[in-house]
Amino acid sequence: MSSFQGSNLFNVSGKVVLVTGGSRGIGKSIATAFVSNGAKVYISSRSAKDCDETAQELNKLGPGTCITIAADMQKLSEVDRLVKELSEKETTLHVLVNNAGAAWGDTVDDYPDAAFTKLLTLNLQRVFSLTQKCLPLLRAAAKQGGLDGQTYRDPSRIINIGSIEGLSVPNHETYAYSASKAALHHLSRNFAGRLGWEGITSNTIACVMAHTLKTLGDIIVGSIPLQRIGRPEDVGGTAVFLASPAGSWVNGATITLDGGAIVAMPSAKL
Repeated sequence: MSSFQGSNLFNVSGKVVLVTGGSRGIGKSIATAFVSNGAKVYISSRSAKDCDETAQELNKLGPGTCITIAADMQKLSEVDRLVKELSEKETTLHVLVNNAGAAWGDTVDDYPDAAFTKLLTLNLQRVFSLTQKCLPLLRAAAKQGGLDGQTYRDPSRIINIGSIEGLSVPNHETYAYSASKAALHHLSRNFAGRLGWEGITSNTIACVMAHTLKTLGDIIVGSIPLQRIGRPEDVGGTAVFLASPAGSWVNGATITLDGGAIVAMPSAKL
């Protein structure tokens, strides 16, 4: 059967997925999309209670499954524990979604030093830490997919959740956040260039920050050519695409998921 036929093109059924920050927001949307399409999804966040509530909800949804491993990604020791627990349960990891992150807004005069420490650690350094420690599982998944000569049939995937605020200067003061996301985009490209040879792709989805949508939603809609804010299925569907056969040759890309906001021109409406 051609890979363009049937349901194979976007199939992620049976894949093992880890989503950090998966109990709410963008992470929950991504976890929901994978569970809805038959994947086995591990979610992590600081709150075990939030993780368990989300897992209970998604397991009712099916047909995939959701399992929790609560961890505070700010701490390297917690990253070690998360990977240890995952490795005790799984021998492979097909998809790693680095979504956990934090934001901080303040004026240039008042912006605290602690904000840079917190955000650069969580939004950037811990993405590297977790990815590095998951490499044995990601490499095993790539080998599991088999080889055609030197080509991996089904690469493992790293999906990093970036931000459009890391692509252009935002119209509000969020220095550490936008800087950390710009750095994350480039770290993702570094991963792509180094790990693609081993059958591991790395891509970024540059989203609109959830807090921005909640507080400035009406204003944002007026600047988006498609005239709506993002929906859970937008980011979930993009992640599933990247993890499916349809996305197996995408590597080192930054997909801007903003309805065209970052490229908007004045409206042509009279």
